[in-house]
Amino acid sequence: MTPQQRFLLLLILVGALATVLGLVSRRARMLPYPVVLAAAGVVVGLLPGEQLPHVGADVILLAFVPGLVFEAALTLDLPELRRRLLPVSLLATVGVALTVLLIGTLTHLALGFSWASGMLLGAILAATDPIAVVTLLRQLKAPAGLAAILEGESLFNDGTGVAVFSAVLATIVAGHPSFGDATIRFVEITIGGALIGVAVGFLGVALMRVAEDAPLEILATLVIAYGSYLAADLIHASGIVAVVAAGVVIARYGSSTGKLHGTQLLGFWNLLAFVLNAILFILVGAALPASKLLPVAGLVVVAFVVMLITRAVPVYALLGGVDWRANAIPWRWRHFTFWGGLRGALSVALALSVADIAQVDSRVSVVAYGVVLLSLLIQGGLIAPVARTLRIETAT
Repeated sequence: MTPQQRFLLLLILVGALATVLGLVSRRARMLPYPVVLAAAGVVVGLLPGEQLPHVGADVILLAFVPGLVFEAALTLDLPELRRRLLPVSLLATVGVALTVLLIGTLTHLALGFSWASGMLLGAILAATDPIAVVTLLRQLKAPAGLAAILEGESLFNDGTGVAVFSAVLATIVAGHPSFGDATIRFVEITIGGALIGVAVGFLGVALMRVAEDAPLEILATLVIAYGSYLAADLIHASGIVAVVAAGVVIARYGSSTGKLHGTQLLGFWNLLAFVLNAILFILVGAALPASKLLPVAGLVVVAFVVMLITRAVPVYALLGGVDWRANAIPWRWRHFTFWGGLRGALSVALALSVADIAQVDSRVSVVAYGVVLLSLLIQGGLIAPVARTLRIETAT
């Protein structure tokens, strides 16, 4: 079989498996699709031999992450997000910083990681990915405010989390990791990415104004999503922050221009995100097989507990500071926000990206991948019972 035929066979097999898994998830309506994908990734990783080719981290980040992040930006409920902007902003900035520092400190003290490796692990696990939870919230007809907090936090901490990750990794690779150097790099990476994303977003809006039909406008959004990432990456700014900024600009201004209807745009991006999620988890399951988790199983379990503890601190402290009487953000919302902070596709991609870097502790990528699996399987698997227990569908 030629390499081209092997590649085509790979696409066919992954597509068929993704379709079957989608049907399984739809049959078990309260079982989020990423949970099913995570389980499939584990199974793929346990298959003997080289069943699937290993995909490089650069390909993962460039091909998969921009599409997933841009799709999340397009589906934001911007009016509701504006009303919840303060808690979302705090969770995506101060919350990310607290998460990185707490995970880094606790893994250093409890697991023996170096300070740099602990902070890198914290940066990988800082970004939440509650896309499956938001889908479930919509099925339950849950309050729009709760969905806006979860979805807005997920989107924006994708950008800030990856910026922290890039800054910490750069200091490790440079050979002199330091808090001050990482902070300066973080500011430069974030500001640069945001400026590029806004610029590309408005250029995209102008391009959509002159497009003649919906297919051209959809193609324009593809150029915006991946072009903003590439433009920022070329100058060593945050590509994810750029994609987030560009996506928000298009969500705000793009729908009011051209001939593109929201259902067409969202339908295309929903399908693309579905495909990207499926391929990502299956390929990463082959690149980081579950068999590698066995020697570090104890570390993974402890790191997962650490992640849950560190999730509780920003959720309850920051949301309590914003609304200490729990009027606008009821306690049930806070409990669900805590449990709904799943780690997902982005953390998996970041874990894979450091797997082969000589200066990085080899345990970081495997432990991070194991924590993501536990997060999806345990938190994601129990999300429906938690929602029923908290009476999310009737929360006010």
